Amino acid sequence: MRRALIAAMSALLAAACGASSPSHQLRDASVVLDFTPNAVHAGIYSAIAQHLDAAQGVRLHVIVPSASTDSIKLLETGRVDFAILDVHDLAIARGRGADIVGIMAIVERPLSSVIASSRISTPRALDGQMVGITGVPSDTAVLDSVVAGAGGDPTRLRTVTIGFNAVADLLAGRVAAATAFWNDEGITLARSRPGFHVFRVDSYGAPPYPELVLCATRTRLRHDPGLARSVVHSLVAGYGFTLAHPARSAAELEQLVPGLDPKLLRAQLTALLPAFRGPNGRVGELDPATLQRWSGWEVRFGIVKRRPSVAETFDSSLLPPRG
Repeated sequence: MRRALIAAMSALLAAACGASSPSHQLRDASVVLDFTPNAVHAGIYSAIAQHLDAAQGVRLHVIVPSASTDSIKLLETGRVDFAILDVHDLAIARGRGADIVGIMAIVERPLSSVIASSRISTPRALDGQMVGITGVPSDTAVLDSVVAGAGGDPTRLRTVTIGFNAVADLLAGRVAAATAFWNDEGITLARSRPGFHVFRVDSYGAPPYPELVLCATRTRLRHDPGLARSVVHSLVAGYGFTLAHPARSAAELEQLVPGLDPKLLRAQLTALLPAFRGPNGRVGELDPATLQRWSGWEVRFGIVKRRPSVAETFDSSLLPPRG
């Protein structure tokens, strides 16, 4: 009886240890960001800090790209499992034959905008003015959409490629306006010198498309749907945590990514919070009706030559079921 009791206690102890130490069962999953870490990525880092990835049986590894084009290259060559991509880059990649699929929206609204000096109160006033663009293919589409949506003539604009120097060039008055992200450069400019006008592209004709999307190759999804589902569920939980606890989420991002400006980060995250929910209030949502409108807009403003197939470009089957 004594030997039986010892054996039973040993079995219970082993079971308890196994339940509290599941790390040996976790599967590694690499995710390359679209850009350097910022408030947009708060939910990813909270998924790690809160062990929400481990709860799904995975260990997320975040990779920061050295250039904006790195993410697609790393994904296509199989050096990473998943990538956060700008939705326009996803459309362009598929247009050249890359079989990349969007499986979850990270940001549910366009972040693109045209930011203008205080004397430019409407995009129509940009007629004949010098406007800075980064050189990214979608910039011209954003600029044309904003100006045309306000009743102006995009063909009368003068543009100059300034790279990612919108803040410096606008503050110095070298350009009257520039294409930039309202959640990044827009917040930075507002804190530096109030008075700039931010014209968001979805306020001037563009549909409320998801700017950033978690993507994978079709091969990855076919061979390992379980890993993809676990990553999607982890990030849905991470962004859910960010929405419920934005201050804690910001603190976790600051802790995991040293060197961020805490005040700027919190201002950016506050502005972004509504954009983490889809049109039906869900995190990660890929709304078919919205994406159909986006698909038409991509062609109309010349980002791609052929209208992207929504059914082939996106796969929402990995998202958690509606609760």
